Amino acid sequence: MLPEIQKILYATDLSANARHAFDHAASIANKYNATITAFHVLNELPPNALMRVKAVLGETKWNEIRDQSELDLLKNIRSRLDTFCEDRQGDLNDCPFIVEEIIVTVGEPATQILELCEKKDFDLIVLGAHGNGQMVDALLGSTVQRVIRRATVPTLVVRMPEDV
Repeated sequence: MLPEIQKILYATDLSANARHAFDHAASIANKYNATITAFHVLNELPPNALMRVKAVLGETKWNEIRDQSELDLLKNIRSRLDTFCEDRQGDLNDCPFIVEEIIVTVGEPATQILELCEKKDFDLIVLGAHGNGQMVDALLGSTVQRVIRRATVPTLVVRMPEDV
């Protein structure tokens, strides 16, 4: 029995390579009539830095700033996805409807990716990797390495082409 791909988790760090990885996620989604959830994880401040920021700003002000940053990031991701869809309009049938959900959260990226994958029962994880050539194994980010080792679903790691 061939596996069905219906739900794709596209994890992005908003880099150029992540955009390249989205090309692959969109192509797979288009071929399988699957949906994509775009997911970005904001790294948490180290506990001692967070404590200092809250001491200076106050917890209420810090929460307002954090919430506004998350809203701005959601707008940024949506704008990038809209631009992608416009650029690829002729290549994809239903591009505006491919992205089912955009989620932004705070935490350790690999852990958050894996927890969301389990919680929402994704069929495939797509993410970008930095680096090319002989050093690629050394250059694979720790997030990518941890996701590959612990994921319970197939994981597509997309490297940036050498000519870019």
